[in-house]
Amino acid sequence: MMYDSPAVLDAGPSDGVDPDEFVRAAVRWHFDPETGSRYWLDRAERLAFDPRRDVKGVDDLALFPDLSDELRQVPVADLIPRGYGGGARLLNVFDSGGTTGAPKRVVQLDDWMRHSTAQVDRRLREHGLPVGAQWLTVAPTGPHLVGDVLQRAAASLGGPGLSIDMDPRWVRKLIATGRGDEVESYTDHLVEQCRRILLTQDIGVLAATTPLLERFAREEDLLERINGSVRAIVWGGTHMDPDTRHLLATEVFPEVPLIGMYGNTMMLTALLERAGLDASQPCVFDPVSPYVFLSVVDPATGEPVAIGERGQVIVSHVSKSMLIPHNAERDTAVRVRPAGGHAGDAVADVAPVPTVKGETVIEGVY
Repeated sequence: MMYDSPAVLDAGPSDGVDPDEFVRAAVRWHFDPETGSRYWLDRAERLAFDPRRDVKGVDDLALFPDLSDELRQVPVADLIPRGYGGGARLLNVFDSGGTTGAPKRVVQLDDWMRHSTAQVDRRLREHGLPVGAQWLTVAPTGPHLVGDVLQRAAASLGGPGLSIDMDPRWVRKLIATGRGDEVESYTDHLVEQCRRILLTQDIGVLAATTPLLERFAREEDLLERINGSVRAIVWGGTHMDPDTRHLLATEVFPEVPLIGMYGNTMMLTALLERAGLDASQPCVFDPVSPYVFLSVVDPATGEPVAIGERGQVIVSHVSKSMLIPHNAERDTAVRVRPAGGHAGDAVADVAPVPTVKGETVIEGVY
């Protein structure tokens, strides 16, 4: 087989590179002793196949087992490909939310941040988000990816970004121990911070989770302010069922477009709802070729479900800086054909699985 040039790994999201070519080049990069990370070079010895020989395209990412649990303990330095030499610009170390156990960690290098921001920016512009508008983002920051993605999105659209932090791990711990009154107090605390900003600042884009949007609906002053001045709402973090989405879009915030966002730490980016859908249609998220690939499978067999059927979501992240193949998500979704130019599946009506490895999945406020 012809070896693909590693130069393709520098391609941006608008360059239209062939996804199979990109995957072949990425796998060679991550498993070449001269360029791969210590983690993948050590892990290669315990794989049941030869990645550089056997991975010929996107479909072959399914050869990998789900190794994401190992990211709970891998030293961060072992994740950076040695091919960067001294030129690796490490911007962030992100933790997962800890929904399914101890946090997993990934690294964000400068080149990936630019690709991720570019694809999010392009999707937001497809939705007609206002350029130069001021954002209010209510989301986890610090070690959490989502706050970084949203703040960079605001900056890419030329708008000042105000933010309110939240601690999803603490809220999940409160819920797990039956301390519902403290959860309510913490939510009140978040709402009051939002009120101070929404009532005093000209907010054009509001980014928040489903539980917070539902809570805003109970506050008359916030409801009036959002419908009167906010020009777009980006929701994500926790899931939103179709009935709630329809209610929020048609009755609670009828004057403001709602745009879904689906992403997590293992994706190392966020997917935006397919543009052009209304509240009566399923909320569809397309993959981001050539970096993020989705598949929807029967969890019992690992085989793809039919188009239109529900199954477990499998995500693969493939870039020059990170390789996270065949990660079984804590989500189910309906399998949908992707938009033109993208490989793999699109997903619709994403919903949480009730348990992971016998543990109840708790979403909380994020």
